[in-house]
Amino acid sequence: MQDAVFYSSPFYLLLVGLVALFTLVFLIIRCQLHAFIALLLVSIGTALACGIPAENLVPTLLSGLGSTLASVALLVGLGSMIGKILQVSGGATVLAETLIRRFGEDRAPLALGIASLLFGFPIFFDAGLMVMMPILMSVASRVGGSSLTYALPAAGAFAVMHALVPPHPGPVAAGELLGADLGLLLVCGICIAIPTWYLGAYCYGLYAGKRFYLPISRLFSDPGELPVTDAQPPAFSLVLAILLTPVLLIFLDTGLSTLLVAGAIQPAFWVDALRLVGKTPVALLITLLLCLLLFGRRFGQRQLNKLCSESLAPICVVVLVTGAGGMFGGVLRAGGIGDALAGALNDTGMPAILAAFVIAACLRVAQGSATVALTTTAALIAPIVDAATGLSSLDICFIVIAIAGGATVLSHFNDSGFWLVSRLLDMDEKTTLQTWTVMETLLGCIAFVLAACLSVML
Repeated sequence: MQDAVFYSSPFYLLLVGLVALFTLVFLIIRCQLHAFIALLLVSIGTALACGIPAENLVPTLLSGLGSTLASVALLVGLGSMIGKILQVSGGATVLAETLIRRFGEDRAPLALGIASLLFGFPIFFDAGLMVMMPILMSVASRVGGSSLTYALPAAGAFAVMHALVPPHPGPVAAGELLGADLGLLLVCGICIAIPTWYLGAYCYGLYAGKRFYLPISRLFSDPGELPVTDAQPPAFSLVLAILLTPVLLIFLDTGLSTLLVAGAIQPAFWVDALRLVGKTPVALLITLLLCLLLFGRRFGQRQLNKLCSESLAPICVVVLVTGAGGMFGGVLRAGGIGDALAGALNDTGMPAILAAFVIAACLRVAQGSATVALTTTAALIAPIVDAATGLSSLDICFIVIAIAGGATVLSHFNDSGFWLVSRLLDMDEKTTLQTWTVMETLLGCIAFVLAACLSVML
C-alpha cells in the first residue's frame, strides 16, 4: 500500500521523468549510443522506476511501439517509394527547370524553393537535398551570386515539409500520439508551411545571400550539366499531377468530413467510398500505383520493384527511432508521469501549445534529433491534451505544429542536418551557424507563432 502511494506521488513521478530525459540525452550525446537503443533502455528503466509490474513491462513497451509503428511505417514507406521513383526518373530536374523557365532566372531562388516544396511532400529532407543540390549549384553558376541565395530557400522548403506535413514521420507520429486527424493535420501543415517557408527560408535566403558570399561548392565545381537519370525524363505536368494526387485525395476526405459535421450533406455510400479513398494510407497507395502504372514502360516492373525495395532501406532507422519514441511515450503514460506533468503544467497556467513548443525546443537543443524531440514531446504532452477541455480538432493540429516548430529550432553540432548542409555547401562551422542555424530557428519560431495565433483565432 505504501509502495503504491509512493509510486503515485506527483513529485516522485516528475523526478523520474526528469531523470529519464537527462539520462536519454546523456546516453545519446555523451555515450554516443544510438537513439533507438537509448530509448529502449530508458523506457525499461522508467517503467521499473514507476512501479510497473515485471509481467506488464514487455506488453507496455510493445503496446507503445506497435501503436506508433502501425501508422508511421505504412505512411513513411509508401511516401518513400513514391519519392524514390520520382527521384530516379528525373522528376526533380524537370520540376526545377520548368519552374525556372516560367518564373525567369531573376526569380530562380523562388522557383527552386517552390520546386523543393512540391518535391518535399513525398521525399525526406536528406534525400531531397541530395537530389536538388546539383540543380541548385548549376543554376547558381549560370545566374551568379552567392550559392546561399539558391540553397537556403530549397533546403528550408525540405526542412519545413519534413517537420510539418504528413506523411513525414515526425508529424505523423506526433499526430497519432495526440489523436489528431491526419487529413486535417495535412491541411493545417501545408497552410502554415507555405508562409513559414516564404518568410523564414525564401526571404531570409535572399538576405543571407547578400550578406554572406559563398562560392559554388567544390563538390559541384563542374556545374555545366544537370544530373541525367533518364534519357526521356517525365513531363512537368505528369510530375506535378503525381505530387498533387495524394494531397487532393486527402483534401477530399477532410472536406467531406467537414460537410458531414456541418450537415450540408447526409451520410451515404458514395460519401463513405470517397472518404475511404481520401484516407492518408489509401491516398498514398493510389498515388504509388499510379507511379507504377505510368513508369512501368519506362523502367520495367523488375526495375520498379528494385527501386521500391531500395527506398525502404534508408527509412528503417527513422521508423525504428520513431517507434521507440512512441514506446517511451507509452511508458510515460502507463507509469503516470504524463498525468503528473499535466497537473504540474495546469498549476502553472502555461498553455499546452506553449508548453509543447518549449519542451520540444529544449529536447532538440539537447540531443539534436528532431524526430526524437517530436515523438518524446508528443508523448509528454498527450495526457495534457487528453485532460484539457474545449480543445477542438484544429487545436490539436496546432499543438502538433507547435511541437514540430520547437523540434526545428537551433540546429547545431549535434544535428546531422547541420553537417549535411555544411559539407554540401562547403561552409565552415561559423558560417553554417550564422546561416543554416538562424534559418532553422526562424522556421521553427514562425511556425509556432502562426499555429498559436490560429489556435486563438479559430
